[in-house]
Amino acid sequence: MVSPDALRTIVGILGNIISFILFLSPMPTFIQIWKRKSVEQYSAVPYLATLINCLVWTLYGLPFIHPGSILVVTINGSGLVIECTYLIIFLIFSDKKKRIKVVLVVLAELVFISILTLLTLTLTHSHKKRSTIVGTICILFNIMMYAAPLAVMKLVITTKSVEFMPFFLSFASLLNGITWTTYALIKFDPFITIPNGLGTFFGVAQLILYATYYKSTQRILAERKTKQVNLSEVVVADEEELKKPCGRGQNGHSTLNNH
Repeated sequence: MVSPDALRTIVGILGNIISFILFLSPMPTFIQIWKRKSVEQYSAVPYLATLINCLVWTLYGLPFIHPGSILVVTINGSGLVIECTYLIIFLIFSDKKKRIKVVLVVLAELVFISILTLLTLTLTHSHKKRSTIVGTICILFNIMMYAAPLAVMKLVITTKSVEFMPFFLSFASLLNGITWTTYALIKFDPFITIPNGLGTFFGVAQLILYATYYKSTQRILAERKTKQVNLSEVVVADEEELKKPCGRGQNGHSTLNNH
């Protein structure tokens, strides 16, 4: 029979895999941004929220805060690298106003994690107290990571289109919440259970919204494509009309009437 610790390790490894997929799920979005050379209506909020989430969870999993949490460190350390890559791409293809906002938020997050680390190590001297302080903050930022797509969900409801709410991000969030909730319940850890339980709820809500507006999205995209085709035909027709030579009489003068 598999021991609870061994089972927890297995689930944790599975959680690492799913979380890694979660971190990679926005990749199609950034490939699209790269091709179009514009961030369009995409928001940096989910990636900024995920960045601070990875920072605090990496701190939580370190041996001097919460020993025996190496699987928490490995996945969130990987997440840091991936999110930084996304934000660099976002900065390259966003306008000056958005770029300044993103840079300021990132700097604020770095200052925050530095202060938190310093205060935790200097003011507390036991793993339990350190875990409680950092774990409580982790709960808040983990909820932010899952709730961040709510801003995009508002856009979906307003436009009746899921074009700017990536399906894979929502689906991976749901799987991630389920897996880490299971991990935390095997050897109860409230700091992991609470945010991931809520993450599961947010994931379900996003998929319901996606299913609700999927058909209307396809209709909107089809109408947009039709308009683009019609516009192209008009432009081509106008170009051909301009290329036609003016009619001329036998004396070489234009036969067009003057009005």
